[in-house]
Amino acid sequence: MTLTEGHLTIDPPAGVPVWNVDPYAPDIQTDPIPFFADLRAKGPFAYLPKYSMLICGGYEVTKEVFSDHERFVSSRGVGLQDFSMGEPWRPPSIVLEVDPPDHNRTRRAIMRALSPKVVADLKPLFKADADALVASLIGRDIDGVADLAEVFPCTVFPKAVGLKNPDRKMLLSYGLMVFNALGPDNAQRQAAMANAPVVGPWIAEQCLRENLTEGGIGAAIYASADDGVLTEDEAGMLVRSLLSAGVDTTVTAVGSALWSFAKAPEQFAVLRDDPQGRALAAFEETIRYTSPVNAFCRTTNVDTEVAGVSIAAGTKILCVLGAANLDDAHWLEADRFDISRRTIGHLGLGAGVHTCVGQNIARAEGQAVLQALGEQVSAIKQTGPAVWRANNAIRALDSLPLRLEA
Repeated sequence: MTLTEGHLTIDPPAGVPVWNVDPYAPDIQTDPIPFFADLRAKGPFAYLPKYSMLICGGYEVTKEVFSDHERFVSSRGVGLQDFSMGEPWRPPSIVLEVDPPDHNRTRRAIMRALSPKVVADLKPLFKADADALVASLIGRDIDGVADLAEVFPCTVFPKAVGLKNPDRKMLLSYGLMVFNALGPDNAQRQAAMANAPVVGPWIAEQCLRENLTEGGIGAAIYASADDGVLTEDEAGMLVRSLLSAGVDTTVTAVGSALWSFAKAPEQFAVLRDDPQGRALAAFEETIRYTSPVNAFCRTTNVDTEVAGVSIAAGTKILCVLGAANLDDAHWLEADRFDISRRTIGHLGLGAGVHTCVGQNIARAEGQAVLQALGEQVSAIKQTGPAVWRANNAIRALDSLPLRLEA
């Protein structure tokens, strides 16, 4: 048995085209749209010899692989490494990187902490912070990423979790580590992981019960330990999971929304006509259109078949959600940003039992920001080129020069 990037080395299945492309190359990560189209044109799957794995990007096949937790598991890692073949760089997430039945218990605990009532109670606080932040930026030349997209989630989400000592730089550095670690040992991963000796221990410390305020989401997770549903260590790991997935993804979505509206001012006019009624739909369309989580892996747990392709157990499959969300075979004018679109079924927040546990709080944050923009801003003007960041799992802006007109 030989390994490639920590997973089983496989031969290409019969009938699957061999594609000599590197989806983790910086030029593809920063400009993925042509790659998405080429991927879908390959058929249900392509075989990547560089990584000895399969890749898919058509909507129907990607949804099938991504949502079937029995045949295509997350417990062996959602990145290139197969956790059954070696120890990961950190303990696996007990909600993202675990499958039923174990997944059911931990997911119930985190969903209880993120109940509809909890999210509803947070919405006025999110809105107040969004209103104040947007008001402070109007009429100024700003970086939409550093001055808005990073500031808002890194302010309201740690407060909601109950971090006593939030640190924006540390939280963003941790997100870079988590998502880049899902890829190969390339420059992106190495740069992010260079911060691990400092960031890792800091994150672990913030997730301890004594470092969380009473009444926050983190304290509610620890209540499940008091009830015997979780152990104390598991509660800390679930708080860590929130910080892993709840910051960078929302930062990315807010930045991508600003970029999308700057490119499509007619859509911002639609939002301005009804900010309260359209903000949530605009956030959903942003997630479909830009797919903040660009790609995750699954591992085939049994010999199986998809779309006529026989796939052996132990095969790593890279599910390119960004390509699936722009598949013209499923979405009418998929490459057009349209906040009036019916977006039900997009894969930007996952599918099946591994649908994002924090999706409702992310929606509440996104809705608050976009409603504030629609209520206070007459136009979002891009004043310089957008710079995209090379990242092994998410499609994120690095900078976005803007002016928010009064």
